[in-house]
Amino acid sequence: MAKEHDLVVHKSLFSWIFAKNKKLQLLLVASAAVSVFANVIPLEMQKRIVNEAINLRKIDLLMIYCGVYLAAFVASSGLKFLINSLQTIIGQRTVTDMRKELFGHAITLPLSFYRRTQPGLVVAAMTTELATAGDFVGMSIAVPVTNLLMLAAFAGYLLWLNPLLAAITLSVYPIVLLLVPVLQNRVNVYNRKRVDAGRKLSGKIGESVAGIHEIQANGAYAIERRKFAQLADRLRRIRIIWRLLRYGIKAANSMFTNLSRFLVFAFGGYLAIRGNLELGALVAFLSAQEKLYDPWKELIEFYQAYKASSVTYDRTMEYFDIKPEHALVADGRKPFDLDGSITVEDLSFETEDGTRLLSEISFSLKPCEHMALVGFSGSGKSTLAQCIVQLYRYTRGRIAIGQKEVASLSKKDVVANIGFVSQNPFIFDGTIEDNLLYAWKALPENEDSANQSDGPTLDQKIQVLQQTGIFVDVLRFGLNSKLHGSAHQGLVSQIIRLRKKFLAEFSAELQEYIEHYDETKFLLYSSIAENLMFGVPQREAFDKKKLLDNEFFAKFLESSDLKKPLLKLGVELAGQTLNILGDLPPAAVFADEMPIEQDELEDCKRIVVSEKKEGLNALAADDRRVLLLLALRYSQGRHKLVDLPPQLKKQVLAERQRFKEAVSAQHPDTFAFYDTSKYISSRTILTNIFFGNIKTASSRAQDQINRSINQLLIEEEILEDILAMGMQYRVGSKGENLSGGQRQKLAIARIFLKEPNILIMDEATSGLDNESQARIQSLLETQWKDKSTLIAVVHRLDIIRNYDKVAVMKAGKIIEMGSYRELMDKHGVLRELVDGRK
Repeated sequence: MAKEHDLVVHKSLFSWIFAKNKKLQLLLVASAAVSVFANVIPLEMQKRIVNEAINLRKIDLLMIYCGVYLAAFVASSGLKFLINSLQTIIGQRTVTDMRKELFGHAITLPLSFYRRTQPGLVVAAMTTELATAGDFVGMSIAVPVTNLLMLAAFAGYLLWLNPLLAAITLSVYPIVLLLVPVLQNRVNVYNRKRVDAGRKLSGKIGESVAGIHEIQANGAYAIERRKFAQLADRLRRIRIIWRLLRYGIKAANSMFTNLSRFLVFAFGGYLAIRGNLELGALVAFLSAQEKLYDPWKELIEFYQAYKASSVTYDRTMEYFDIKPEHALVADGRKPFDLDGSITVEDLSFETEDGTRLLSEISFSLKPCEHMALVGFSGSGKSTLAQCIVQLYRYTRGRIAIGQKEVASLSKKDVVANIGFVSQNPFIFDGTIEDNLLYAWKALPENEDSANQSDGPTLDQKIQVLQQTGIFVDVLRFGLNSKLHGSAHQGLVSQIIRLRKKFLAEFSAELQEYIEHYDETKFLLYSSIAENLMFGVPQREAFDKKKLLDNEFFAKFLESSDLKKPLLKLGVELAGQTLNILGDLPPAAVFADEMPIEQDELEDCKRIVVSEKKEGLNALAADDRRVLLLLALRYSQGRHKLVDLPPQLKKQVLAERQRFKEAVSAQHPDTFAFYDTSKYISSRTILTNIFFGNIKTASSRAQDQINRSINQLLIEEEILEDILAMGMQYRVGSKGENLSGGQRQKLAIARIFLKEPNILIMDEATSGLDNESQARIQSLLETQWKDKSTLIAVVHRLDIIRNYDKVAVMKAGKIIEMGSYRELMDKHGVLRELVDGRK
């Protein structure tokens, strides 16, 4: 474990100023010193231009002084840019280092910290709050050094021009120095309140997002709005006072600065009128006095930034000032390789508020023994499992693994020997493969390895995917991938060969499930537009939703004989749909069988009435457009409201070739036309293989198609390639693109791939169907029986027969333990539980 003084939460804000930034800070100081010199020169040049060049009418001096003035001005601007750039680099580098170290510390904190902490608070602390501290570090050297030097230089120049006038104009600044700290103390008080109120608001947002299902399920919108409004209103009041106090400091500073200018005008003007001050000197004095305000203002703002960032930084570090419950690494040795035996003696665990969850638990397991934990809800089964895996630090008793006390083991020791699967496993944003390798990569011998080519082979990954039952899903993800570019050219060729083989061997067998693309036939499960184009548009302008806006397609339709029959079809489809719907609410009946989209319903009602009264030719252009879209969208296989006239089918087939020739000539490479010898890159691998439309979504059809394709994938030796692509499937935030069962299977697979000496499974199969649970249980009883020690929290009592030991828990205690047969023969609590669930 890191020493206490090394923890990021114990670092002062000032310790970050020179951390990794010494050279840049020194460059800043040097740039600031040169910048001061470049800013003073123009003041002297102003005086000389007036007193010498203009007064003496010397053009040569005017040119020289103006040239020096311009050079100094350009140099000053360049140095200002350099200083700001260095400040930004230092600030952003520092805030990044702060976030890295604080995040690294935060993820080691006890689970009890996260039970009482909303995720929104942690997010706000590491993003928004640390940003102000990083900005301060960026300016911590440059701003005070630059502005103090500027202030000293301009004050010295004023004294050199006229000591009396300088003393008068500088007399107001001591007053400001006394007033600003008083106001700033009040600002600090409200800044602390602002930080705390902001955290509570962030926490509330995080809570609402995490519990959005519960909010919506209960319709508790008003309750949540009230809670949020109270916190938001409190933050508003605090921020108003905080900002007013800050503006008060600025207003006071501005008032006294303007008073200083007034004194210069009054006394300086008097001295110039009396002849005691040259006009050029007065101009230079006024310019210097004006410039004196800028460094003074920046110093005041720096002081405010320092106080604000100090409060925010200290508040943030105080919030995370908690020590990890267990050492992360063991100094001076490699992680233990423990034998898998587990001994628990008089174990008790109490929460921070004194609630006892476990009491006087004792048992022992030999290496490779399997024990099931069963019992009543809330009996402490999961808590016991989590104490063994160091997620909780038990309060009394002991747990020994391979004769080593768990409380004294480092996290690396535990990770190297134990694999843990929870009831609700977390899946990280990334790919299937990222999550599959997650536990393996975290092993001590692997976590620092840049080259992990020595990791699990593809065969090993496939094996655990098959064992846990997620293999079929990953293969489907691969088949639903798209191939792009020349990188997959070899695979593209193989898929085209596989397609031809699939069509030859399975087209007859699967004809009731698949309608294959055939240039000589009208496709019943494709829309009329798709039948006409007989290909996949490669440009958005030819998307089926935008077809009538496409100038080429509109002209083609006008030049064909299709427009009138399509309009008639549109009228018939609209009429039939409306007849079926009647007065029913559209949302209750709209489905794929309806060619009319819900937002078109009212328009269609009106168009049908108008067509009956006035005829098709009298319809407005927009109404005819609606009917055309409806007809082009129509698919006879899905929309069974009307039969497509045979003549219209013939016309579409007749125009298909003309469309292909016309679009190829005028818009080459716009379409990928269906051709059994060509791969369609905008379609999935699966579609490219069966090369057609699926007629039904039934599971039987899907299974038969999948079996046929899988057989060919194996024969063509590209199954592994497709699986590798499937493992690159993005699972989404928290695995949102996976089902609950898929997430659990993936979590089990990643622990199986790790191959730990000890398996702790906390109701790890509770979200799986019976078949999947049986598969996992069979695997545990066979392949893992002589491989790992197993403690499984079990919710289904019909799978515990073959465990070496069964422990029955109630109210935090083990009340029965023995083999399944022994406990059943005793007619005790286990027998009651088993009989009660029959």
